[in-house]
Amino acid sequence: MLSLCVVMSAGVAQAEPAFPPSFPPDQNQLPQLPTEPDLYGRLPIPTPDQDPWYEAPADLADYAPGEIVRSREVQTRLLGIPFPVYTKQLLFRTNDDHDNPIVTATTVLIPGIPWIGSPRPVVSFQEAIDSTDSSCNPSHTLQVGTMKESLLLQYWLEQGMAINIPDYDGKAITWITNAEGKMVLDSLRAMKNDTTLGLTDSGIALYGYSGGGSATIHTAGLRQSYAPDVQLLGAAFGAAPTNLTSLLNYATSAEPGLTGTVNFGAWIGLVMWSRAYPELAHRVEELLTPEGRQILADIQHRCYATLALTGAYRPINAYLKDPDTTRGPPRVRKRALRQQHRPPHPRHSPAVVARHVGRTNPTHHHPAHSRRLLECHLCTVGH
Repeated sequence: MLSLCVVMSAGVAQAEPAFPPSFPPDQNQLPQLPTEPDLYGRLPIPTPDQDPWYEAPADLADYAPGEIVRSREVQTRLLGIPFPVYTKQLLFRTNDDHDNPIVTATTVLIPGIPWIGSPRPVVSFQEAIDSTDSSCNPSHTLQVGTMKESLLLQYWLEQGMAINIPDYDGKAITWITNAEGKMVLDSLRAMKNDTTLGLTDSGIALYGYSGGGSATIHTAGLRQSYAPDVQLLGAAFGAAPTNLTSLLNYATSAEPGLTGTVNFGAWIGLVMWSRAYPELAHRVEELLTPEGRQILADIQHRCYATLALTGAYRPINAYLKDPDTTRGPPRVRKRALRQQHRPPHPRHSPAVVARHVGRTNPTHHHPAHSRRLLECHLCTVGH
């Protein structure tokens, strides 16, 4: 039998446009929901797929990783209200998971508070994007005022720190791959390359939680091999996905109580990994039921909120023609998951791992042994 990793590498070009009219009584009963990109399309600020500023130049391969393609000053908004902080966006060249040249953006916030005596420090903040459409990237949500973790920004800004907020899943939106680390590192190169920001010699620390924790640990792990010119003072992350092979079996099955909300993460994986590994896309029609294909078609362009509401309490195992697909041969998993689940050793970037004590956050109820394996892995390399 084929591994579900094949499904997670699948597209939905031929999927039915309809949405299932009903669901089993033990599953989520919500109907088809409107999408955030449709709502964003009604606002005066264009979405990235409609904004020519995000387009890659024809000679992109001639750019160095981190080299700026273009830049602009924009207005940051919180809940739609303009926020008084200098904001500059940089579009830069980086690499995808297969080392192909691509462009993505980063947003740099600099408070008006003077910094005296040393270069202004920078926090590179990897938001948990957890979405399937480029309109959900922080370079867009910061402008329209819907960035879900925006309230965290005030604590660093009021101390006078600058904040780098990269679109680390790219315009194509891939998820939990080593490319996240490349995009963050190249965003920091781009930030340093823009001398008008005054951050060329700044000390840099990383922060991220959940999906942002994945990007943060990949960044710390890849720094020495991919971007040794970028110096990091440390990295703090929490609820980062650990052993993806183990998490796959967990997130695709029905879970009791609030932990059933984790099912939406596996649906995101179906979309995201199909974009990272399109060569396996043809297998989806053979593996998913008609209802599964309908759900997968529906979530192709959503942000985290409606993705969670659509995918929670709808375990993918219930939408496979063969429920044993997740126990397929390891050779298929090796292609997609095993090369991603443990990032390279972050030897030269001190790491702080945040995890829940006592009551567990139900949406981040990772198998405990996977978390311990990550912590032991970091300890063996000096953290």
